[in-house]
Amino acid sequence: MEYNKALSQISEIHAHLAKGEIYRGFRSLPVALSGLAGFAAAVVAPRLSATNDLPSAITYWMVAGVVCGLIGFSETAINYVHEDVTARRRSRKVLGQFVPGLAAGLGVTWCIGRASDLYLPLLPGLWAVSFGLAIFSARPYLPRASGWVALWYLASGLLWIALPPEDAWQFGWIVAGTFGVGQLAAAVVLFWNVERAEHG
Repeated sequence: MEYNKALSQISEIHAHLAKGEIYRGFRSLPVALSGLAGFAAAVVAPRLSATNDLPSAITYWMVAGVVCGLIGFSETAINYVHEDVTARRRSRKVLGQFVPGLAAGLGVTWCIGRASDLYLPLLPGLWAVSFGLAIFSARPYLPRASGWVALWYLASGLLWIALPPEDAWQFGWIVAGTFGVGQLAAAVVLFWNVERAEHG
């Protein structure tokens, strides 16, 4: 009985210590590349389709978002393979903080897609709000300045909900601009607060 209680207390202590330590699994270079890939996707988009078809643009940007996400998380995934059991548990805990916000973004997309095409222009704003909330959820494990990045996504998202895009071209540049700037800002935060400190 006392043994189980001691193990429980040790687990709580580990959880509190983990919250006080910055997670170092995210690296600035892949995060910055994911932002640049978003801008590249906006440049390429008009060449792929000359029509102003918003549902097709949404499909395009969802695929682009997955590709950019894979780029941004690439080094984290590679490092995970080489981590020990404790480090892997910590990585899963931190990455798990992002899941509700990202799932909300996917859920909102599915619901709006089924509801009416009239609501499709709201998606860039709703995606940004969802991602901002995901960053806020993981903030206890991230550098303190990541709160400003999350705030960028929330403020941008609310702006684009209030002023939704009028066509597929605007839709694309709103998505690319919001997430591109956000990811580049996140890369600066990671470099300045994590990697510079490691090498300094």
